[in-house]
Amino acid sequence: MSQTFQFPNGFLWGGSVSANQIEGAYLEDGKGLSIQDIMPHGIQTPPTTDPTEDNMKLIAIDFYHRYKEDIKLLAEMGFKVFRTSIAWSRIFPKGDELEPNEKGLQFYDNLFDECRKYGIEPLVTISHYETPLHLAREYDGWVNRKMIDFYERYVRTIFERYKDKVKYWLTFNEINSILEHPFVSGGINTHKDQLSKQDLYQAIHHEFVASALAVKIGHEINPDFKIGCMVIAMPIYPLTPDPTDMIKVMEADHKNTGFMDVHARGYYPGYMKRYLKDNGITIHFEPGDEELLKNTVDFISFSYYQSCCETADPAKQIKGEGNLIGGIPNPHLVASEWGWQIDPQGLRYIMNAIYDRYQKPLFIVENGLGAVDELITDEHGNKTVSDDYRIKYLKEHLLQVAEAIQDGVELMGYATWGCIDLVSATTSELKKRYGFIYVDRHDDGSGTLERYRKKSFHWYKDVIQSNGSSLFRE
Repeated sequence: MSQTFQFPNGFLWGGSVSANQIEGAYLEDGKGLSIQDIMPHGIQTPPTTDPTEDNMKLIAIDFYHRYKEDIKLLAEMGFKVFRTSIAWSRIFPKGDELEPNEKGLQFYDNLFDECRKYGIEPLVTISHYETPLHLAREYDGWVNRKMIDFYERYVRTIFERYKDKVKYWLTFNEINSILEHPFVSGGINTHKDQLSKQDLYQAIHHEFVASALAVKIGHEINPDFKIGCMVIAMPIYPLTPDPTDMIKVMEADHKNTGFMDVHARGYYPGYMKRYLKDNGITIHFEPGDEELLKNTVDFISFSYYQSCCETADPAKQIKGEGNLIGGIPNPHLVASEWGWQIDPQGLRYIMNAIYDRYQKPLFIVENGLGAVDELITDEHGNKTVSDDYRIKYLKEHLLQVAEAIQDGVELMGYATWGCIDLVSATTSELKKRYGFIYVDRHDDGSGTLERYRKKSFHWYKDVIQSNGSSLFRE
């Protein structure tokens, strides 16, 4: 690669978080309960009846009270974009009210004003794994078509309120994760083992319609809005060159591309129709649904953490530890402490695959390494973390991003996941740290909540300042 390569002008460098993993203040200023408030141990374990003290997200890193300090630190790094989400239950505490909660709206006014003060563009996820708990329990989440109306009211409220403060929006976080995690992803209260494929795919259809409706409404309220979808992107490789393995890869790929196809092309693809037919699923379309789906997204955003393999051999179908959407570990790759396989080249591959398919701009809105960090005191007496492993991970991925851009992929920006330490979604731990900023809080609830700059903080600041050219220095 050319040593003079630079990322495109106006490239949006930054980082990502979600409201439920950083804000805390879970009942403050009129906020209602969300599904996250009863998930003390993450995605893999069953929810509790009520919030419990061992749920780290109830306080999280107290961003709700400390956002000014945190945004100032992100600005010090030179952030151009900050991806966060709006907690739906701050705006509509139960989700089905007719009038919004003013104090909730005001908090995000203040947050977005703080971002803009430093020239940081907010990138806002409308629904990020935090369905109001009442909507899950009373309506069974997205299985119920009434959710489209509740979502529409919420969307109109925030689009009107923030139309001059937020330009970039995402409709649903990692929407394809609903296949594996219907409760966290779709607020579906029916246990996964009891949930029929018919109900699951009808729920997905309701989300598709709601997402397209959000695009339509957003473009009417402010034609300058850029509204994207958001998926888990995961390259899938055949475990062997056996053609049956390749067909297995194709089928596994279709589960993910189906979500992008509907968002980006505006209709159900043929292979999806075949899957529905073969599984006895009949999607109920209301009049107007087909037309609504034609309101396609302006860009495609995704999270990228790992790749996986597939095989038709039942004896080799061992699910990878930590994989959110299935897949078999690749024997050629090493894994993180949490079993996520590290594959920088897979990022270049998947960027090319998605861009070739849709010719729409892409946005990497999550990429990062969860690791156990040790707070130390440096030679100047400052507390820090010497996280060379995180720098290595991000640099290797960003070099592949640069390759993809040179391949012709149009990329709007790159936002690392958990730019400040947060509570993990999969395990609800704080010890699984992602950030450039260390937060002094631990899984037993102890800590001062003080913030400290890690070594990676200064490294990323340099990357942003040089618009990526520092990546090519020896």
